[in-house]
Amino acid sequence: MIAPPLFAVADGMGGAQAGEVASGLAAGALEESRANGGGERRVVELIQEANRRVHHRATTDAATAGMGTTITAALVEPDGRVVFGHVGDSRAYLLRDDKLEQLTDDHTLVAELVRRGELSPGEAEVHPQRSVITRALGTDPDVDVDTFAIEARPGDIYLICSDGLSSMVDFHEIEEILRRHRADLASASKALIQAANRGGGEDNITAVLFAVDEEEPGAARPDEQTRELRVHLPDEEDTLHPEDRIAPPPSLDGSEPQETRDDKQPPPAPAAVDTMVVPPTEIDAALAEHDELDVPQADVPQADVPQAGLGRRLLALLVIFALIAVIVVLVWWGLAR
Repeated sequence: MIAPPLFAVADGMGGAQAGEVASGLAAGALEESRANGGGERRVVELIQEANRRVHHRATTDAATAGMGTTITAALVEPDGRVVFGHVGDSRAYLLRDDKLEQLTDDHTLVAELVRRGELSPGEAEVHPQRSVITRALGTDPDVDVDTFAIEARPGDIYLICSDGLSSMVDFHEIEEILRRHRADLASASKALIQAANRGGGEDNITAVLFAVDEEEPGAARPDEQTRELRVHLPDEEDTLHPEDRIAPPPSLDGSEPQETRDDKQPPPAPAAVDTMVVPPTEIDAALAEHDELDVPQADVPQADVPQAGLGRRLLALLVIFALIAVIVVLVWWGLAR
């Protein structure tokens, strides 16, 4: 989560212990940089250094083999721009003029299928492979980093969060919570975490909020580009535990939690799905093969079109099943290690 003017969320994977190590290494690399400007190039350098540290540890320590972490970082520049760097499925949002916008694109299998028109956003939310990510820190020596810059305006509110929030609270509810608590970022953060726990609380929940405002009239200002930061970094316990009267998720063995339940509380959440990384080359190959199956056959006689369409659909199903099988094998191999 770092400190102004640099903010970040790193959500580890590879088991509870290894995921914590990966996210801690990434956050440490950013914190040690003491970055204060430098634009998109500087943000890429910071994330590449974080990737190097996580990858080195994962390849030299058997206990952390296969670990990785997402990262979404925002660096507030002296000129008032906010520069973002992003890898994985943590997200950055902007509330401007009471309208919420998702700034980052998820690096996930289902997000790619949505972008290609293969899945609807609603189908993606419940897809069994929604936790398969295509890009993360630590899995390779180098990583592609998405970067972009936003010209900050007075009244903007920025949210960086883990998928433990975005997967449990829908877009419109996030927008409504930020609208309602825009003057109090601490209250906004607590309300978001509470909503995520009520939605199931399947994963660790982290929400970092900050606003970039103009200085008050008459205040001492070194130059015309100065901005004032309003920040809320969540307390550690807020990211891990439900609020009062919120049912915690059931244990992995299916037993009920010890707290007493009543009819007004939400039903127990399903067991969390572990995040895993599938190399983009494997996904690209499967998607390319799927595209080939959909190429129209201009020379096919009209009478044969129904049979050809059925054949393509069957082959498409086979490709999807094959991709699922690859994912299952990779999960089994990761657990066996």
